[in-house]
Amino acid sequence: MKCSDPMAGIVSIQGGIAEDHRGSIRFVNDFDMAAVKRFYIIENKDTETIRGWRAHRIEQRWFYVLAGAFSMKSVRIDNWDEPSSALPVEETIMRSEDQRVVHVPVGYGTAFQALVPGSRLLVFADHGIYHAKHDDYTYPADYFVQGRTGF
Repeated sequence: MKCSDPMAGIVSIQGGIAEDHRGSIRFVNDFDMAAVKRFYIIENKDTETIRGWRAHRIEQRWFYVLAGAFSMKSVRIDNWDEPSSALPVEETIMRSEDQRVVHVPVGYGTAFQALVPGSRLLVFADHGIYHAKHDDYTYPADYFVQGRTGF
């Protein structure tokens, strides 16, 4: 699946698992990786750390949980210079056993919190690292959750 239309919103691409006497193979065959230029793996130091908010105006991301589980909060940015802190925040729980890729199109900000110690998140991006410094919008961890308690 290639998708860069922010109107499409956040989409899950379901995968599966094949198991036999040799072990298992996890897959997401419908994830078209033609647009992917790089990947990295996130492992928060603990389950209290919130990684975010980080938004991208040009780049899109795909997320796959390798181990454990994450809470992903997302907001659609309304103004890149000064987004409203009252934007609606959506939450997506992602678990390794879900065997799915979650696509976040351009125009969204995300924040992640590991729900289980040792959780690892594989991230795919559609631009090289040289481009990252030109499309990196970062806000404090509590920016979009002002007036609420917790993450």
